[in-house]
Amino acid sequence: MAAIVEARVADGTYPPGSRVPGIVELSAEFNIAASTAQKALAHLRTTGVVRTELGLGTFVADK
Repeated sequence: MAAIVEARVADGTYPPGSRVPGIVELSAEFNIAASTAQKALAHLRTTGVVRTELGLGTFVADK
């Protein structure tokens, strides 16, 4: 799932600064557990692909 979100960032589906679907939405889209979606988003944060703003959501990191 993280690779797909990362590919969507790379191809412009999710442009810099745009909101990335949350854990519940990603869980439903990919038919995965919420904990798996949470781990994938954590990986994307660690690698600098996305950033999370407390209370606002997760966004594509600016380049």
